Amino acid sequence: MANPSDEFRLVSPHINHEGRLPRHYTGDGQGAKKNISPPLEWYNLPEGTKSLALVVEDIDAPEPDGPIVLWTHWVVVNIPPTVKGLPEGFSGKEEELGGEYSGIKEGHNDWKVPGWRGPVLPHHGHRFEFKLYALDDELHFGHKVTKQKVLEAIEGHVLGEAVLMAKF
Repeated sequence: MANPSDEFRLVSPHINHEGRLPRHYTGDGQGAKKNISPPLEWYNLPEGTKSLALVVEDIDAPEPDGPIVLWTHWVVVNIPPTVKGLPEGFSGKEEELGGEYSGIKEGHNDWKVPGWRGPVLPHHGHRFEFKLYALDDELHFGHKVTKQKVLEAIEGHVLGEAVLMAKF
């Protein structure tokens, strides 16, 4: 049996797995005008990983008692395997940070804008899935990256997936 500490995993210093998404990262409360992306870290990339892609979705949208339609909050592609995480407030700052962050590209969320957009919900209890894909290649897109384009492009290139769940 594999040692769980050797598993490819995604964590956040501010979000316990299946814990609450702090208000700071939502559009509800103090983060309302900032849309501050949460810090993320990953460990034990699968062998042969050439790039990483991140998709963050509300998997209970629009309402738990209505039809479930996944709502995309963040798409990030071409994260180099040398990067071990994204710092708090990374969204929109990849050029500022430079270095190994400069090739990272943020895709459009379901508000049709690039970057992280924190949730603003009429009812709490929604689950947010942060899913990190380890890929055997870099992704090549034109100007606009969307979740749909990412999911199509990664088909046949996924070496592993790591998930962090948060509740809002």
